Amino acid sequence: MSGIVIIGAGQAGASLVAKLRTSGYDGVITLVGDEPVPPYQRPPLSKKYLLGQMPQERLFLRPAAYYDDQAITLKLGIPVREIDPVSRQVRLGDEVLAYDQLALTTGSVARRLPAQIGGELRGVHCVRSIRDIDAMVPEFDHSRRVLIVGGGYIGLEAAAVAAERGLAVTLVEMAPRILQRVACAETSNYFRALHAAHGVDIREGVGLVRLHGDDRVTGAELTDGTRLDTDFVIIGVGIDPNTRLAQAAGIALDNGIATDAFGATSIAGIWAAGDCASFPYRGDRLRLESVQNAIDQAECVAENMLGAGKPYLPQPWFWSDQYDVKLQIAGLSTGYREVVVRGADQGPRSNWYFGEEGLLAVDAINDPRSFMIAKRALQEGTPVSPAVVADHTADLKSALFSKEQT
Repeated sequence: MSGIVIIGAGQAGASLVAKLRTSGYDGVITLVGDEPVPPYQRPPLSKKYLLGQMPQERLFLRPAAYYDDQAITLKLGIPVREIDPVSRQVRLGDEVLAYDQLALTTGSVARRLPAQIGGELRGVHCVRSIRDIDAMVPEFDHSRRVLIVGGGYIGLEAAAVAAERGLAVTLVEMAPRILQRVACAETSNYFRALHAAHGVDIREGVGLVRLHGDDRVTGAELTDGTRLDTDFVIIGVGIDPNTRLAQAAGIALDNGIATDAFGATSIAGIWAAGDCASFPYRGDRLRLESVQNAIDQAECVAENMLGAGKPYLPQPWFWSDQYDVKLQIAGLSTGYREVVVRGADQGPRSNWYFGEEGLLAVDAINDPRSFMIAKRALQEGTPVSPAVVADHTADLKSALFSKEQT
């Protein structure tokens, strides 16, 4: 019996099937995942789960009974072989699933080091799946040495956990500064100082040449000629959209699986959402790697699969936890021309990004109030003046959302 098949049992896939049911769809739903566990949340993997503070069952987005109660068939631990858009069939193992509509929520894959520079040595880890973390947990013994490659949020969060566990941590970042691709210098400076205060050795403008070791990694050679001894390595150099099945099926790609504003791909009856999908945004295309986007976009696609005709209008926000610091980000800072800092080095602070069209984004550091104000302003299109933000005596909420504000 045909119905709706969803390939990819992550945050987006779980959100999509749930929205189909709450929107009134009573047909067959099958959710296919290549991992042997039900959909789970990824952010705690590199923090509470790695530290042993969260059992695996608490990672699961919903208990197994939910899928039974909602008549959602889970097919887990079975990689999909191919999609046949002509016959509308999905082949996994020896089984063939027919579909009326298909959604791709295949997520992303971690970038790994090539074998020729030591990427396949034992003791080289990525942070992406439960399996990755389970393999890494035994490494986190006190006083061991870890090399972290990549100064983005994944690498910095791993560095924070390692430092808290008492490991000797060295982090290398090829770019001139950590977080260069995603944040302003002010945010980079804050987190560099934070990690330095916890004993992390951050080396910027330095890349990895190769890892050394016969079977297991024992050291690394860096681009500045330095040689380091290390007990294990964590690779945090980003992720790529998982487009393998889409490409083989002839679906158009553009920094991910290209969709229209409604989540439809170039082939009728096939949709995409989450990390794997790029969509029209302000005259360009955008692909967002975040929990909130996975949820919001998947729910929008679910409604459109049922005929809603509702364009996806993202309201981006992100977060990162490092030590006792919570960074909350509202908006997208791409194209900023000015950064206004509000707050002091100690205590809550926020970095406000402005471009030609006004406020673009905010990095709120232990400052949930500024985050909520900025998020609301961005969602409502409220004009925000750099001068008002720079005035530390002004009450932002009153200044931006007073009854007189137009």
